[in-house]
Amino acid sequence: MFTLGFPAAAFGTNCYVLAPGPGQECLVVDPGVGVEAQLGEVLAEHGLKPTAVLLTHGHLDHVYSVTPVCGGVLGAYIHGDDRYRLKDPLATLDPGLVGMLEQQFGRSATWQEPEDVVEVSDGEHLELAGLSLAVRHAPGHTEGSVMFSLGEVPDGVAGQVDVDATVLSGDVLFAGSIGRTDLPGGDGNAMQRSLRDVVLPLPDSTLVLPGHGPATTVEHERATNPYLQGL
Repeated sequence: MFTLGFPAAAFGTNCYVLAPGPGQECLVVDPGVGVEAQLGEVLAEHGLKPTAVLLTHGHLDHVYSVTPVCGGVLGAYIHGDDRYRLKDPLATLDPGLVGMLEQQFGRSATWQEPEDVVEVSDGEHLELAGLSLAVRHAPGHTEGSVMFSLGEVPDGVAGQVDVDATVLSGDVLFAGSIGRTDLPGGDGNAMQRSLRDVVLPLPDSTLVLPGHGPATTVEHERATNPYLQGL
């Protein structure tokens, strides 16, 4: 599976591009702040054609560029419980952060809702761009946080790490940490249940591509992540 990830221009949010291989249809995951130019370069360099945008949750740093990336043609896939966040994620953002964005990019922060929003649900299987994905609802960071699981791994990874599946964990699980639960819609108890019932049952041989920071594996996090101990 062709996989390329790069950080957005703000908040260090990882944007991912997934495809069966170069020159084929692809998926864009979590297009954050200011990713359009770099995303365009990646698509052109590898001859990729986006067919859908997947959103692990509705926070601004993960969805800021979803509408221009979708371009009124592609569907934006998000869990139903976070659907409301796409109406105007700027409205729930601290004014200081909005000001920071405007200062950094030299223009007013604006928002337009995607034209085609597709609500997904727990356990749903998606067949998109030649890839098969399973939706795993894992609330706690937000009400509608999800992880997307695939039975494939990025090209070149299997020979270096003992993995045979991939999960895009969004802000549920990071290398050595988890997503915060003190923002609007966050719930510490829900996060504990998600870690226990959704994350821990994943096979050790699962590669984790998180919403922020480096990739990791379920085996490594099970052994070292302090937030998974004792669950």
